[in-house]
Amino acid sequence: NTNEVAAVAACKTVTTACQNFYANIIPHTYPTALSDLVVPVSNPPYIDSVLASGTKQGYRFTYVLINAESFILNVDPVFSGKTGTRHFFVDESGIIRANHDAQASSADPAVE
Repeated sequence: NTNEVAAVAACKTVTTACQNFYANIIPHTYPTALSDLVVPVSNPPYIDSVLASGTKQGYRFTYVLINAESFILNVDPVFSGKTGTRHFFVDESGIIRANHDAQASSADPAVE
């Protein structure tokens, strides 16, 4: 449960970081990878280097830039059932969604 709470918090952190990155880059675009959100690309960094590595607190973070105006982030347990039971999804809307059985998507219910 603690890992899942941390994963949801990290989803919020990444979404906020992506929005800040977007606002500060001309022409506006979201980052191409999580690594764009840390030094040396972003100084000061928007997220910590552990999160930018793609794995943190038992969860794997997979970021995909769709185009300059959209991205998706899938957050999945490294060991399903052990490091977490829910899978999470967030996009530029900031709405975090969860699925208990498989990788989450925009079709899954929002986390409350």
